[in-house]
Amino acid sequence: MRYAILSDIHGNLEALDAVLADAASRADAILCLGDIVGYGADPVACIERVAERAELVIAGNHEHGVAGLLALDWFNDWARAAAEWTRGRLDLDHLSWLAGRPLVGHTDDATLVHASPDRPAEWEYLVSADDGYGVFAAFATRVCFVGHSHRPGAWSLGSSGRAHEPDATAIELERGRRYLINVGSVGQPRDRDPRAAYALWDVDGRRVTIRRVTYDLATARRKILAAGLPRFLAERLTIGA
Repeated sequence: MRYAILSDIHGNLEALDAVLADAASRADAILCLGDIVGYGADPVACIERVAERAELVIAGNHEHGVAGLLALDWFNDWARAAAEWTRGRLDLDHLSWLAGRPLVGHTDDATLVHASPDRPAEWEYLVSADDGYGVFAAFATRVCFVGHSHRPGAWSLGSSGRAHEPDATAIELERGRRYLINVGSVGQPRDRDPRAAYALWDVDGRRVTIRRVTYDLATARRKILAAGLPRFLAERLTIGA
């Protein structure tokens, strides 16, 4: 079984479509770790693509913000403006669907969560080595996949000790070790690489690969500006930050 694991699409339809096309011949199923909406100009199309194609969809903080489950004062000014804009473009069915996504899911000995398996509704960022090591007790599966920071990376624990790869691109799942893996962001990478990122998990081959995919960034940027969303949300796409 091979899974494409997507996170942090953020209304970027061009990036999502490029990733779905790249994964079509490589994955048997799609999993989504949340933040389908927010920042980008195509929330409806992104929701409908993911709802149609993903086997499991986890809630992110932007789903909760747009659906009214998380106060918008939790967000910074740019995110708050995007959430308010997004909310005004979704109908009740879309909002209800977003609100109904679970905070945590499981499949094939993996835990799926947007931010952290430890208190997932607190939306904590896992970035440093200690951030990751500190949450292994919060999941019982061999692997936990997360997003939220928009930065791919991996942590592992086993009898031979700890390992942290902040820029991991290929992770071999060794016997006797457990893993926490950030799959990066489809729609708004923040690791100085503007290409869309997602993970391919080969269950039988015991391997996770972070793939990078070029997409029509100019169109995504132009749509953000035409929608009247903050210019910063368009400009950051070009530098992956």
